[in-house]
Amino acid sequence: MDTPTSTTAAPRTAEPIEACCPPITAAPLSADDADTLAAGFKVVADPARLRLLSRLAALPDQEACVCDLTEPLGLAQPTVSHHLRLLHGAGLVTRDKRGTFAYYRLVPERLTILADALAVG
Repeated sequence: MDTPTSTTAAPRTAEPIEACCPPITAAPLSADDADTLAAGFKVVADPARLRLLSRLAALPDQEACVCDLTEPLGLAQPTVSHHLRLLHGAGLVTRDKRGTFAYYRLVPERLTILADALAVG
């Protein structure tokens, strides 16, 4: 049985992260833009999800099956699947069903949206 990796609540929405606004240092954010960015950051603000993104990014094709991610992360399959579902809902990974297996692939462009929002300068 897994122990919780975080006390952070799961994100309320699973809306895909889209380019929404200028960097937060360029101009004051509107309430809507702040809500959009906060939802995206909530998805990645979990240690297990950050480790999943990092693991996928480190793979040559940035793709893996859930079964390939459980042991390296020390998490059970349902826990990994839950976190991948949230990352998929945010558009940070894609999912490709192959028979009974689901393969997840990183979408680096979506991570860039979050990084660009914090760009200074």
